Amino acid sequence: MNLYINKALAQQIVETVKDLCGQNVNFIECSGRILASTDQNRIGCFHETARQAAISRKTIELTENNRFTGTQTGVNLPIYHNHEIIAVIGITGNPDEVRKYAHLADRITHLLIREKELDSFNRTEEAKKSYILKSLIDQEYLHPDYLTENLSRWNLKENNLYHLIRLDVSSKPGYSTESDIHQIFQKLDISLHSFVYPNQYLAVLEHSVFISRKHILKTFTENANGSVLAAVGSAVPLLQISESSEESETVLKSLQHSSSFYGEFEDFTLELILSSVEQKNRNAYLSKTIGSLSEKDKILLKTYFQCNMSLKDTCEKAFLHKNTLQYRLNQIYQRCGYNPRNFQDAVVLYLALKL
Repeated sequence: MNLYINKALAQQIVETVKDLCGQNVNFIECSGRILASTDQNRIGCFHETARQAAISRKTIELTENNRFTGTQTGVNLPIYHNHEIIAVIGITGNPDEVRKYAHLADRITHLLIREKELDSFNRTEEAKKSYILKSLIDQEYLHPDYLTENLSRWNLKENNLYHLIRLDVSSKPGYSTESDIHQIFQKLDISLHSFVYPNQYLAVLEHSVFISRKHILKTFTENANGSVLAAVGSAVPLLQISESSEESETVLKSLQHSSSFYGEFEDFTLELILSSVEQKNRNAYLSKTIGSLSEKDKILLKTYFQCNMSLKDTCEKAFLHKNTLQYRLNQIYQRCGYNPRNFQDAVVLYLALKL
């Protein structure tokens, strides 16, 4: 894969050169595979002379056909960019006649690469952030100079640790989500963020800042009353932010099936497994376990488990007499077939409530 030139740009190069010289032109990868050509039948074929030109780092001219595999008479010129060979330009024809066009092809290639790079540099600020963050998450190639310049301008350092924060928005009528979220980004001093259609915001936050200000994010989700979920991946070097992104997705899946609005990957244990359960299996498990229980029963069980199955603590928290609590736990046992006071049965019910 060429880091500087894709297939579309390579095809633009060969067609531009052919317009000038009238000869067939090939754009060949250093491996010898023809990436683009004005002769469509040759695209994807192996070009041995171009491979030899890339290895020797020298221009090779042929005065007879089929001297090497997949080659014809012409000039094969290695193309350099940033002091390395990135491809070979091959022009078919008498070397004496097409030699000057080979060097012109070299100049055209550099001009088009430069135009592409300038287009990247001239993106709007919002587009740059979206492009760079998406590329980092998808682990796509970014030109080192382009990446370094923008990270420096946004005061981000490659070797520092960062969290990927994923905000999932399901706005209620009249709730000003976008403006509120951008205000939160400002309070958290987030410079690299983007919107992912249709309802998510992604943001990168430095670890030390996150530790000192995460309470702002928690409070924001609580005040949003379920309109915004915040899922936070673990801290990783910036160039590994894709790992934190995957973790934030896992956290978000868990939040979508819970009553919580905020979650950090580092705090999750059992939830990591439960979040991967398919909805069909989730529904089947709930139906077999707590499907027959009322909301009042489920609330009592949650309190019971929060109190580590202590009757005394549950009574105090739920304002119940011990006899009343025992009676209600027995009723739950009769309704669903699982005894909350038996450890193994309690695990089944606990998992159901978590799901």
